[in-house]
Amino acid sequence: MLINFVEAMRLATNRALEEDKDVIVIGEGVPDPKAVFGTTRDLSRPSRVFDMPISENGGTGICIGAAVTGLKPILVHQRIDFSLYAMDQVVNNAAKWSSMYGGRAGTCPLVIRMIVGRGWGQGNQHSQNLSGLYASIPGLKVVAPSSASSAHALFLAAVQDKNPVIFIEHRWLHNTESDFDVNQMPAEIGKAKVIPGRDLTIVSWSYQTVEALKLKKQLWELNIDAEIVDLQTIRPIDWNTIFQSLDKTQRLVVLDESWKTNGLAGEIMAKTYEMRRGIYDMIRITLPDCYCPSTPHLAKDFYPKQSEMLEEILDLFHTVVGRKTAVNKLKDWEKSNHLDVPDKQFRGPF
Repeated sequence: MLINFVEAMRLATNRALEEDKDVIVIGEGVPDPKAVFGTTRDLSRPSRVFDMPISENGGTGICIGAAVTGLKPILVHQRIDFSLYAMDQVVNNAAKWSSMYGGRAGTCPLVIRMIVGRGWGQGNQHSQNLSGLYASIPGLKVVAPSSASSAHALFLAAVQDKNPVIFIEHRWLHNTESDFDVNQMPAEIGKAKVIPGRDLTIVSWSYQTVEALKLKKQLWELNIDAEIVDLQTIRPIDWNTIFQSLDKTQRLVVLDESWKTNGLAGEIMAKTYEMRRGIYDMIRITLPDCYCPSTPHLAKDFYPKQSEMLEEILDLFHTVVGRKTAVNKLKDWEKSNHLDVPDKQFRGPF
């Protein structure tokens, strides 16, 4: 059966509530009619579903306290930007808990959903992707699913984990669909998925895997077979899978929907260079080092377009028949379409 991302998250939350009496759900707007984009609507255990005042720091602290004393909270921040109010709690308490007091303080089984996204004139305070910030902090696990199916499986794994898990969720994935097994097992945190290819490795996560799938189709028409490594987890990163792919393809493209300077894409390239001493051709495609403008007319030039991505990737290959025609075809499509909303043509499945 096909299922969209929103319903996959709702079902996973319901399953967690049903299977473990210690699971609770808390967040601003969790039980209201909009139900966090629909992901928390009609949950089966309403007595364990709580609204939270607009006090992110306090609410996060309460959830950490609940986690270290036996409960398994699922905390929801409807924008990752709002989580900045709780950075002290996340970084200095949740992430450090298992290492404090000589390891005798127990564990902190806490899941924090942080929703990212772009478009619709959101502007610079509601469109930031701070995934790399959390992925740089020891003591946290950070997952970033790219499909409904992977979101369901990773969310179940996150709830069962004894460590604090940051669950990065992209709004532009909410309407995408994928094949779904209601009885699927929890995923393995830290394990990437691979869509096979031979000529080029594209490393991506979250919504950028959708972009990678579109690029794979474009490149295939130019006789270039791209392999996609969908990380799914950005802390810890599945380095073995990345290097296995690169040893085959010898070319690396990293798609990162965040800024270039000090970003996760740069870390992946640096690690690749350290481990393989610069034997691969590598590029990263990221956001420019400035904040996102609010107006759609400026935002369309802020995010990398498919035509720009394709041009940069093709620079890794010396001669490609039909290159100019393929790029111009994409540019013509982009001129006639509104780029500040998700591509309605893409519905999945993965």
